[in-house]
Amino acid sequence: MKLVIGDKNYSSWSMRPWVLLTHFGIPFDEIPVELGEADSTARILEHSPTGKVPCLIDDHGLAIWDSLAIAETLAERYPQHLLWPADPIERVHARCVAAEMHSGFFALRENMPMHIRASFPGVGATPGALADIARIDALWSECLEASGGPFLFGEFGIADAMYAPVVMRFNTYAPGLSPDAAGYAARVSALPAVQAWIAGARRETHVLAKYEPRQ
Repeated sequence: MKLVIGDKNYSSWSMRPWVLLTHFGIPFDEIPVELGEADSTARILEHSPTGKVPCLIDDHGLAIWDSLAIAETLAERYPQHLLWPADPIERVHARCVAAEMHSGFFALRENMPMHIRASFPGVGATPGALADIARIDALWSECLEASGGPFLFGEFGIADAMYAPVVMRFNTYAPGLSPDAAGYAARVSALPAVQAWIAGARRETHVLAKYEPRQ
């Protein structure tokens, strides 16, 4: 399989399936595309009908776009890995948690874009972003209390992968978190697959000016 991704430093959507594939040892080749360049969309359109990343190209040449669609496909094709919780009630909950990330938290996205190489403590702390952070903190804490951890539903899975870019944002912007949420963020950051993504981001030299030092 092949996974089309954007810059590791900036592309939060690309991070999710990449971390899933890497964590579970599912083989794939990486097709990186630097975002924000004149030919970026055209290069992505060679693989994805939306012109956006990520896009997974399977062994038969089928294009699977959108991070959550990719995750669901991987869960179906690799059931031995339990990307969703085995318990059906927990699985429903995990899907809700993942979908909330997929479709929400717009103030956080807008005011604290993912920028792994940067350190911007306190930047972007608008009322809307802080409200999103409070909701995420509460959601993580509730899941961890119910599952006993170390991840949202016990073992690392799709729900955790969906929030991995949020962890990267928290590392960059350093908002105040509860002890439970801060501990969870540290565990996600320490995962080998996440560390590999971070290392890749730090090796990149491509710069998107709109994400550079903000006042």
